[in-house]
Amino acid sequence: MPQERLQKILSAAGVASRRVAEALITEGRVRVNGEVASELGAKADPDVDRIEVDGRRLHTAVPRRYILLYKPVHYVTTRSDPQRRPTVLTLLGQAGQGLYPVGRLDFDSEGLILLTNDGELADRLTHPRHEVPRTYEVRVFGVPTTETLRRLEGGVPLDGRRTAPAKVRIIESFTKSSGEQSLLQIVIHEGRNRQVRRMCQAVGLPVITLARTSIGTLTDRRMKPGMYRELRPAEVQQLRADAGLAAGPAPAKTRTSTEPQAGVRFGHAPTPKHITRTVGGKPRVTKKAARKRVSKKITLKEYARAVAPKRGPRKRS
Repeated sequence: MPQERLQKILSAAGVASRRVAEALITEGRVRVNGEVASELGAKADPDVDRIEVDGRRLHTAVPRRYILLYKPVHYVTTRSDPQRRPTVLTLLGQAGQGLYPVGRLDFDSEGLILLTNDGELADRLTHPRHEVPRTYEVRVFGVPTTETLRRLEGGVPLDGRRTAPAKVRIIESFTKSSGEQSLLQIVIHEGRNRQVRRMCQAVGLPVITLARTSIGTLTDRRMKPGMYRELRPAEVQQLRADAGLAAGPAPAKTRTSTEPQAGVRFGHAPTPKHITRTVGGKPRVTKKAARKRVSKKITLKEYARAVAPKRGPRKRS
């Protein structure tokens, strides 16, 4: 087999996405035949050379697996979290071994996310150059005007750089006790941090809820928060086509069903005490906290005791 770049080999073996693999190389955590390979241009032959990551030998013949998960709110899309928040892998249990999430979906959002060990596909799906669309349904305060929709579609400046063109349409508008609200469908092919939320906020539409409904042509309306399933072979090949890749080998056969099933911890995760829950971008006030804010009623006798000056012990004559 001809030599290939190390980051491509690591990505194809399911170690991590290509970007993370480049970080592993520059940090000196990759060895080829016992020598540290710290240059991104380094190449190797996976069939001949001994490649190690953090001291563990790389096995390139790893069966490919693809799981579609409906992420509930208050889960993070990482393998581990320094703030001790629950991750999407906790929903999969043993079924998630060796997999990592493709792309990100922020803590307060829900929706479809792909987990796989196919590094090449993961890189194609996440890099904006390949323009793989992702569709979101967003509930916002207010009803956007034609001019507001035009601004969202044309691009909104974020961090000094305008977002790429998007597709936006109003699904429905309705009135709640809190005022007028709208349900929007937004299609983008970038993956900036909290991009859809920040786009809506920039045009004066605070987000209430946000859900990703499709990745490329991959969608499943049967999925509920906390549910997951294996992708069918036809779905994998279609996803590869969406990402501009040729048809690959069939995914590995596993005990995980291609029908939606509940995760290990179904539904919304209990939020740790050190994490502030939000609603519409504002801190959520629980009923218990609201009751504490209400001043306690006291009697006149209790009030008199409270304001009366404290007397010291009587002095004996």
